[in-house]
Amino acid sequence: MTNTYIIILITVPSKEVGEEIAQKLLEDKLAACVNILPAIDSHYIWKGEICNDEELLLIVKSRFELFKTEIIPAVKSLHPYEVPEIIALPIIAGNLEYLDWIWEVTK
Repeated sequence: MTNTYIIILITVPSKEVGEEIAQKLLEDKLAACVNILPAIDSHYIWKGEICNDEELLLIVKSRFELFKTEIIPAVKSLHPYEVPEIIALPIIAGNLEYLDWIWEVTK
């Protein structure tokens, strides 16, 4: 049943925002684990201009069925960006005990 598990990538502008989102996802049992990686150098096009900002990256472990209806709204409610990056990638294989743990701690 590994196709139900996902990794979610979310960029944030600061550690404070990242920690607030991580706390919300964990408290609401929408994620089993959130890693916060510092110092991501992001280059992107926004409103026709090339931009460059230092961001942090959240790596969230969760389940697909929570993504659209619960995780995206929870992140958007706390995220300061007009269009935040909230991308889900499938986990196609993994340590079964770890995947079972994700299932047990999320709703």
